[in-house]
Amino acid sequence: MPAAVVIAASNLMPALSARLADEGELLTFADTEPIQALQAILEKQPRLIVLERLFAATPRGAALINRIRTDPQVSGAEVRVMSHTGDYVRQVARPIVDAAASIEVVPPPGSEESVEAEPPPAPKTPQLDWRGTRRGARHRMRNGLEIQLDGNPVMLIDLSTVGAQVVSATILRPNQRVRVSMPTDNFMMRFRGTIAWAKFELPKPTEPPRYRAGVEFTDADSAAITAYCNQNKA
Repeated sequence: MPAAVVIAASNLMPALSARLADEGELLTFADTEPIQALQAILEKQPRLIVLERLFAATPRGAALINRIRTDPQVSGAEVRVMSHTGDYVRQVARPIVDAAASIEVVPPPGSEESVEAEPPPAPKTPQLDWRGTRRGARHRMRNGLEIQLDGNPVMLIDLSTVGAQVVSATILRPNQRVRVSMPTDNFMMRFRGTIAWAKFELPKPTEPPRYRAGVEFTDADSAAITAYCNQNKA
């Protein structure tokens, strides 16, 4: 079992490996091999995972760090970001679950808290998505539902009259303009949109990398979108 898995650009790997010589056996991967590195991490269970600083700052590096730090299979491993020159070292913190936050405290009967009237709840407002871009109520779509962006198939996750969340095997970038095609029983619905946000993801090692993105519709027919949503929502 290797003591450490190291991911870095090929030209930076020798210098970084030299600085980790005291850690023991190293298993190295180029920064173009995040899927292979993740597979090895899950299989070999190293005590140390090192990402070169420049790679860690890329979308692929950030996705790999997020995948590692939230996976209970490698919870015992130290995740470290280092520069190949040795002038920067940072240990990646793992998420902290606060068990107390999930405990409901109920005051005993007869206490002041138990008889004090609670203020009326505040009116609910439409919830924003993780990028803060939501302007309309969005509905979850049934599994396996595909539409097209610029002729490329994407998986439709949720939908509203003003936008959608999709998962794509092809690259999607913020502010990218796209042509949206949605097949219906009677016709192909076509309109334009813009990528509002995009996030590179590393799913399970057996699955290819993908892009999760939010599409903001430009000239979609609201009535047609509503009908499509009602027909295909989960």
